[in-house]
Amino acid sequence: MATAPPTLSFSRQAFAKLSPHPFLLASLSQTDSTTPASRSNGRAPNQDRPFQIHTGSLSHAHGSALVRLGDTTVVCGVRGEILPVTSIPQYRPATLYDLEQLETGTSAGLGRGELKDYDLLVPNIELATGCAPTYLPGVPPSTLAQKLSTRVYSLLHSCNVVDPKDLRIWYTPPQPTADDEDKMDEDGDEDAQADKAVKPELKAYWVLYIDLLFVSLDGNPFDAAWTAVMAALKDTKLPVVRWDPDLEMAVAVSRTKTSALSIRGLPVSCTAAVFLEKEHAEGGEAHKNKYWLLLDPDRLEEELCQEAVTVVVDCSEGETKIRNIEKQGGTIIGRELIRGFVGVAEKRWEAVKAAAA
Repeated sequence: MATAPPTLSFSRQAFAKLSPHPFLLASLSQTDSTTPASRSNGRAPNQDRPFQIHTGSLSHAHGSALVRLGDTTVVCGVRGEILPVTSIPQYRPATLYDLEQLETGTSAGLGRGELKDYDLLVPNIELATGCAPTYLPGVPPSTLAQKLSTRVYSLLHSCNVVDPKDLRIWYTPPQPTADDEDKMDEDGDEDAQADKAVKPELKAYWVLYIDLLFVSLDGNPFDAAWTAVMAALKDTKLPVVRWDPDLEMAVAVSRTKTSALSIRGLPVSCTAAVFLEKEHAEGGEAHKNKYWLLLDPDRLEEELCQEAVTVVVDCSEGETKIRNIEKQGGTIIGRELIRGFVGVAEKRWEAVKAAAA
């Protein structure tokens, strides 16, 4: 009796590793109209992974947050260090600033100049060994970590989320005594008296070191990193300090007295990748190629996609403000597609706000 020849079959996991592009294409190309298209991870093309945000995770940092986005996990810690103005190269004395504008907040441009010129915000991102299969021990820092640090640094300054007033350390000299006032009256020089009036002096700044460590990486690292940065900054509480002219340094007023940062708004990033039907379509052929816009791509989908877009929105003031738009590679994503993607970013903002509450 003849026996049927053995058949060769693979599991879904094995098929996904051997032929990732055909596997994802087969998942998205549903022939049955009653079955919605889904990705290899089971999500719909426009479905993202929920955020899990926990603040205060690090006890030795002034602010911290742990963010999980699916299997992507990142820890962010913020620590402030005091930088005397005498240690700043080419420092512009505070007397050049209009103190009235600083108090009323009309000098936002000056504030951004301080933050950037004096490097008061220092982000650094590290991808831990074993966070993904490609990150092995003993290898030099990856280009991905450097790119993420640059993007976070640029967005921190462009969004102006940190108020520079919170980072200034002032010193007000003591008021002149009665004997000093009598001497000035005897001199009779009103201009000299006006020049000798007591004015606050800017002595130091807080420098915020923002360190991020990816414990695990399964795609969309920028959204996770930026969300962790915003959550950690909102959790940051700096010690209340005063400037001691005798010691020429800032000393803490109390071991327990702290002051929270005034974070402006809640910018939220939303990333999607373009998956093409034909794997190697280039140039003009890409426009004729069928494509899917995959929201919040995982690591496998990022490897298969050559084009991505990130939109940063802030809806905290009741209206949608586009803080940044960044596009990488490809020719599919245009103005119309980005305009429609802003609505998706608005829903993402609501989800992040609810997770951070």
